[in-house]
Amino acid sequence: MTRTFSLTCLRNGEAVPIASVPLLPIDRFLQDIIDATDRGWRVSSLFGVPTDRGATLWCLMTAPGDALLGLMRTEAERAFPSICRLVPQIHLFEREIAEQCGITPEDHPWLKPVRFHHPFMPSRRGDREPVAGDTEFFRVEGEEIHEVAVGPVHAGIIEPGHFRFQCHGEEVFSLEISLGYQHRGVEQGLIGGPYPKTIFQMETIAGDTTIGHSLAYAMVMEALGNTVPSARAEAIRAIALELERLANHAGDLGALAGDVAYLPTSSFCGRIRGDFLNMTAHICGSRFGRGLIRPGGVGFDPGAQQAGELLHRIAIGGDELENAIGLLWETQSVMARFEGTGRVTRETAKEIGLVGPAARACGIERDIRKDHPFGIYGVSPISVITEESGDVFARAHVRWREAQESLNFVTEQLRQLPDGTPCADPPPPAPDSVAVALTEGWRGEICHVAITGATGRFVRYKVVDPSFHNWTGLAMALRNQQISDFPLCNKSFNLSYCGFDL
Repeated sequence: MTRTFSLTCLRNGEAVPIASVPLLPIDRFLQDIIDATDRGWRVSSLFGVPTDRGATLWCLMTAPGDALLGLMRTEAERAFPSICRLVPQIHLFEREIAEQCGITPEDHPWLKPVRFHHPFMPSRRGDREPVAGDTEFFRVEGEEIHEVAVGPVHAGIIEPGHFRFQCHGEEVFSLEISLGYQHRGVEQGLIGGPYPKTIFQMETIAGDTTIGHSLAYAMVMEALGNTVPSARAEAIRAIALELERLANHAGDLGALAGDVAYLPTSSFCGRIRGDFLNMTAHICGSRFGRGLIRPGGVGFDPGAQQAGELLHRIAIGGDELENAIGLLWETQSVMARFEGTGRVTRETAKEIGLVGPAARACGIERDIRKDHPFGIYGVSPISVITEESGDVFARAHVRWREAQESLNFVTEQLRQLPDGTPCADPPPPAPDSVAVALTEGWRGEICHVAITGATGRFVRYKVVDPSFHNWTGLAMALRNQQISDFPLCNKSFNLSYCGFDL
């Protein structure tokens, strides 16, 4: 592929000296983002590191088809030109930079807080610091237009988020999503690390994605310490990642059944999800995998007896999941609610940068396990599942087919666990370096970027959960839908509030 834009190319799980990353003029930096996305590259992370004069902006891009990642940086002072009208997938990144670094993306079409957590972006209602949810919302004017506000407090034990609908009767013209209600300052707390507590913070970035995020962190630390885990550790990590996928996909499929009042699948999947969680607990004692992933390898090493027990449980779980999910596709009333509901086109999905099952349901073959393989996936590839219709059915069916792939993958890995040392502590992080790690969590691409200073401590640690890319997709899925379709569409994405509110 001919490249006329300036990027330092590297592989997933690799570290390079900061000095090797081109420092471009701001206009060249922005133009290269535009040119690269025009050629099929995608922005995985775009963030700022505050400086005395403004901020250093960093951009990480993923290449189409050749497993390369690209890094570049620039210096910005009080403002820089917004390019999100040309590259819509970065609209949230630009707003986040404004909020975190106090520099303005000029001509941004809807500049407003992302997490309401920093005085750099004052409230539009005075000079006081931002308060979560206190902002201007988009309004559709016209006769018989009405507004429906949902949340941030919901009727259930779920996380807070605010949804503002502009409707004509039952038809939704616009859905605006406002988050930031449980911002925990995770990224800010990582500066100066790594600390002994850092791995535990990574495990709680999004509790249902403990393996996905802690694995990305372990890969960052191994890259900065020039350490390669054993094949056995890599296999155990992959097994845990796929068990996490199985548990969440089973739970989501059951919840989708519940949203259309189809109780057989809903009831079965609630239990089956617990069975997959218990398989992870069988390895490490924690249903969510806490304590399992550690820099340099794994904290627990299942023996032959444990592996045999897991194989037995996987076989049973797979059969029961197939029986429970098969009922969905055979029930006309379920299909009538799934098919055609909450459709996102392939073009829209590409434009806004969807990842994970949400992207694959739109026909986009995008999966870090194949595109930028890490760990055991480099030698044991996994099939990428896609659908074309981009609706609730497609998002559900992708999950089901992915679950089947995960069952086969875990079975294969358990049957041929390689020998090796489960864990070896990596050396301290290299100074003045930047490391990049991407994993494919069950929601999609997880991206961690760590930048170290002269002493090897983090001067910036940037986390992008797949929900950061995909909340816009939910808003697009509701356009021209019935407002009563919102719970079903919402569950078909099932995005993370806490993974977004870092």
